[in-house]
Amino acid sequence: MNEDNTHHLPYFDEVNKMYTMREAIEEAKRCLHCKVPQCKKGCPIENNIPDFIHELSKGNMGEAMAILHEKTNLPAICGRVCPHEKQCEGHCVLGRRDNPVRVGKLESFVAQFDAEMNLTHERIPEKTRGKVAVIGSGPAGLTVAGDLARQGFNVTIFEGQPEPGGVLMYGIPEYRLPKAVVRNEIKRIEALGVHFVTNCLVGSPESGVTVDSLFAQGFDAIFMGTGTALPQNLNVPGANLRRVTQSTDFLHNVNAYVEGALPYEMVPLRKGDRVAVIGGGNVAMDAARTAQRLGGDVTVIYRRTQEEMPAIKSEYEDAVKEGVKFMWKTNSIEFLGNEKGRVRAIRLATPDGEHTVEFDRVFLAIGSRPASRIVGTTKGIDVDEKGYVIVGDRPKGMTTRRGVFAGGDVVHRPQTVVLAMKAAKEVAVGIAQYVDAIKLLEECGQ
Repeated sequence: MNEDNTHHLPYFDEVNKMYTMREAIEEAKRCLHCKVPQCKKGCPIENNIPDFIHELSKGNMGEAMAILHEKTNLPAICGRVCPHEKQCEGHCVLGRRDNPVRVGKLESFVAQFDAEMNLTHERIPEKTRGKVAVIGSGPAGLTVAGDLARQGFNVTIFEGQPEPGGVLMYGIPEYRLPKAVVRNEIKRIEALGVHFVTNCLVGSPESGVTVDSLFAQGFDAIFMGTGTALPQNLNVPGANLRRVTQSTDFLHNVNAYVEGALPYEMVPLRKGDRVAVIGGGNVAMDAARTAQRLGGDVTVIYRRTQEEMPAIKSEYEDAVKEGVKFMWKTNSIEFLGNEKGRVRAIRLATPDGEHTVEFDRVFLAIGSRPASRIVGTTKGIDVDEKGYVIVGDRPKGMTTRRGVFAGGDVVHRPQTVVLAMKAAKEVAVGIAQYVDAIKLLEECGQ
């Protein structure tokens, strides 16, 4: 598939313009190199922010990349999709004057430069410490794989989709996260010696691969990074009408269309359609801004206030600039259909009473939950009442089934990319401790 065939769709070009080398170095020189760097405290994975920026300010790109690699496996992605205003940049002392150092843009610049110039080649230890299977290749799976491969583990990732990347590949729109960037980061993880098995949905009858069969193949530990693949449905009359679609399905199809893998007919939206997006998180913003780009007349309907909306603030502000409308403190009571069984309007409870508003399409973005495919085909993995996997603290991230670990959204409920990575890094430590311990016991003849 051609990575460049998105250029006939200029409205899907990346919105976050990259720095030139001169701009990046000028921005890096603004960093005060604080003795107690608040930016680092604000980063969930504690990136060594002042150090990489200092090296960048001197033009030492390889050194800057090496410092990023100490903590992150996905710098080009985090630099683009993290909620920086709540994290590193939100803690920068220069932010008091409303002009924090643009940490995210500097991070993605270093990673992009490194990828284009093929600068860094890490020394990888021999894969002698044990075999680990990773199920799912989203942010959590990629992070565990990268961390363990760097420590001498032989890691294989099993992914149900045709291409690895999970939500990074199939959920986040091209204009926020170009797919070429995701592919570059995955190549980097592959270069650490990680193997990828795609089109393999663990726990499905078609694949024939289960947790038990992976143990039988000789894996010492298994990590479930399967995320929350099942979207939540809205429990109101008319929710099953045609053209009431999950935002995740819409985004998946649009990403495939932008890539040239699906024809336009498969995108569930036509120019001029009146579109309602129900929800207030980042998926709702992605769906709204994508629908707007495709010529929809888009309104986001959210049950709480603007201040309570969980979406990244800059994503909301960009949506407003792009023409998306918002209805606050509004609940959907009923979807009304026409004689063809298609949605035609929504009956809404608004702060000024009930109103019926006409819409041609509705995209739901009210959250997601884990699929039960793996838990259902494996004995001994306990979940809570909502289907989230229960894990312990010693070793970190191990489920109630010995040797099976889990992390990211499948445990912690849907969160941001970097929070899934933070959890995964902690679990990677637990997996390493566990595998080392069982190897030691085997050597002692236990």
